[in-house]
Amino acid sequence: MGTTTPPRTLAEALRARGDESLAGLLRARPDLLNPVPNDITQLATRAGTRASVVRALEHLDRFALQTAEALAVAPDPAPYGTLLSLLTGDGLDDGEQRDDAGAAVTAALPGALTTLREQALVWGEDDRLRLVRTARELLAPSPQHPSPTGLGPTVAEATAGMSPGRLQEILAATGLPATHDPVSAVAALSSLFTDRTRMAELLDTAPVEALSVLDRLVWGPPYGEVTPNPTPPVKWLRDRGLLLPVSTRTVVLPREAALHLRAGRAHRVPEPVPPAVAAAAERDPQAVDRAAAGQAFTALSTVEELLKLWNGGGPAILRAGGLSVRELKRAANALDVTEPIAAFWIELAYGAGLLAPDGETDERYAPTPASDEWLDLPAEDRWTHLATAWLAATRTPGLVGGQDAKGRALSTLGPELDRSAAPDVRRRVLALFAELPPGTAPDAETLLRRLRWERPLRGGPAASATGQGPAPTEGTDLRSRLALWTLNEAELLGITGRGALSAQARALLAEGEKAAAARLAPLLPEPLDHVLLQADLTAVAPGPLERPLADTLSVLADVESKGGATVYRFTPGSVRRALDAGQAASDLHAFLAAHSRTPVPQPLSYLIDDVARRHGHLRIGAASAYVRCDDEAVLNEILADRRSTGLRLRRLAPTVLAAQSDPGSLLEALRDMGYAPAAESADGDVLITRAGARRTPPRTPPVPVPEGPPVPDDTLLGAAVRAIRAGDTAATAVRKEPADAPSSNAPSGSLPRTTPAETLATVQAAAMTGSTVWIGYVNADGAASQRVIAPVRVEGGFVTAYDHTADEVRTYPLHRITGVAELAEDGKG
Repeated sequence: MGTTTPPRTLAEALRARGDESLAGLLRARPDLLNPVPNDITQLATRAGTRASVVRALEHLDRFALQTAEALAVAPDPAPYGTLLSLLTGDGLDDGEQRDDAGAAVTAALPGALTTLREQALVWGEDDRLRLVRTARELLAPSPQHPSPTGLGPTVAEATAGMSPGRLQEILAATGLPATHDPVSAVAALSSLFTDRTRMAELLDTAPVEALSVLDRLVWGPPYGEVTPNPTPPVKWLRDRGLLLPVSTRTVVLPREAALHLRAGRAHRVPEPVPPAVAAAAERDPQAVDRAAAGQAFTALSTVEELLKLWNGGGPAILRAGGLSVRELKRAANALDVTEPIAAFWIELAYGAGLLAPDGETDERYAPTPASDEWLDLPAEDRWTHLATAWLAATRTPGLVGGQDAKGRALSTLGPELDRSAAPDVRRRVLALFAELPPGTAPDAETLLRRLRWERPLRGGPAASATGQGPAPTEGTDLRSRLALWTLNEAELLGITGRGALSAQARALLAEGEKAAAARLAPLLPEPLDHVLLQADLTAVAPGPLERPLADTLSVLADVESKGGATVYRFTPGSVRRALDAGQAASDLHAFLAAHSRTPVPQPLSYLIDDVARRHGHLRIGAASAYVRCDDEAVLNEILADRRSTGLRLRRLAPTVLAAQSDPGSLLEALRDMGYAPAAESADGDVLITRAGARRTPPRTPPVPVPEGPPVPDDTLLGAAVRAIRAGDTAATAVRKEPADAPSSNAPSGSLPRTTPAETLATVQAAAMTGSTVWIGYVNADGAASQRVIAPVRVEGGFVTAYDHTADEVRTYPLHRITGVAELAEDGKG
């Protein structure tokens, strides 16, 4: 195709592009690569399918979409000037008032057209712009699918099928000369509606009420219902063709008349410039960083507390998957947060690979082995791990408590919480934060307005109709909801502080995890190696504690309150828990003396000695269960206690009692009665119960659900473009016809057919002369393709050749070649 010849089809327009331009198309629309098209024609066909066009339209910003909508109602093809006029108007309605808006549209239109051309939604030169037919069908007006522009069908479309007599009546009412040719009549009426002078004269004669009817229809929807006996204003409009019948009860304002009333504009308000994100508050950047770091530390503490809560085995998994409402409430109470926030922390830990199902028969959630590795990391690295997992996760905890498309409740960790748009929305929201000066908190409403401008169709009805995007019940609001959830979750996680993006988050987005950790580390409090013991059996940790100290203290005491300082309370139960974990009374005394900045209070020492003196005095093992004690009086006391009746105890020996319950139940029952028994093994040794021994098998974090095909890398794009070019060469190469070819030509693009002897002779001759031939080939899976090859060697039933399609040397079995044809002289090379 010559450089001066305008393309006649989308395939020809794509064929004229350079390799970089084709790679840009495949990068913007990766669905076109699955699988790699055989040639340019197949690429163009796939680019025009409904599902692919819908996905492409969803990725347009508002002005690019408005440009496509204007082309959908413009003549096909449309000159650049016509398109510009549809977006700016003819300037005859309000003089100089729209000059600024028109200048903005004029400046932005070339960029919007470039975007549409790059995505193969528009093709052709500026004097013959064409919108892809599928996009025109999606955006063009119809009674079932009104145009986004609010325009109705043209006069020609609305009068199709109208009787010639009715057309003559309309011409007579408007003062146009009569004609018996329906085509001429429609042309005359269209010419009247597009002539501003004559149209203004016609409307000057209209009743005021008729003009009010037009005002209600002019910006859409353009359809209205009429009664069998319409009012005089409606009858006046209908008689003059300003309202044309669609059915017996429906009329429509034709497009040409609406454009006159709109002063030529397809949209009421073109939006060529993205709305700016306004600042809600200006804060000290250092204060923002400190606040975000404080919240980051709280996030780490909360996740650690959650892991500790489920350390010995977490809640059971529902049959349908996920966490029950009761277990979510229990976790929220333990973490001292609301249920939605508890759902966020649970989902975050799950998405980061720190929690997972244990895979047992009675399946439960439990920490993974990766959680132990995470806990050993420095605090700043633990935070970057959580933040990175949050950015990439498609799990959406904000949906918890809602319902799916079938009316079923959505539960925490349930299977229906993935929303593929979530990562893109999170990153875009934070990118808009990053565009503001440090310390600036954006206004949420202007932020949402900007997001709606950037992706006006994302998640809308069109996407739902094709199976893309969220469920129809979520509608176009999902992206806004994801943005609002992002604002809240970013504050909880310490990405933002006091509503503004922190420096560590900016580093995470721009430079990666190492840079973010380096920024965060100086802002986090240093772990302490001491506590303050008090006489009321409490210990105060004035800051975060070192990991070994915190772990031991959490076993020895119960957390009573959190905040800037954590208060631990020592109780008989907590001390017994430490003794059950294998600690001796002397170990506990030494531990407290080593880590307390205050003297160990006497009441605490007495508590430890008293519990230790009674701990293990009773021994419990499996009989079903038994109790043994060297002190017969203690066993007599247990037998005499009415509370032991349910245990069905009986004496086997002076120092041994047998029970019908299992050892665990017996152990808990005696502790509830005020004793301090210890479990023992079959060898008579005391069993040590260590906290947090339950772990899942190694688990990988949940894989985010991708939003459509992944964007290919440059290597894959380059290979795909070469394959498409080579396939196109094979498809469009000029072949020599065999001398005995039948008179009827084979269908264009069909595979060549030759006998095995002819195939062998042709490829042998090509190998000897070094010429290029065209072959049809069927692979082992039965997929047929056509290729241009330069045979090098033919032997043993195989032909080795340079394959222009794959841009490499390949070997083909001769029996899989359906036929071969020589290329014409002008088709070589």
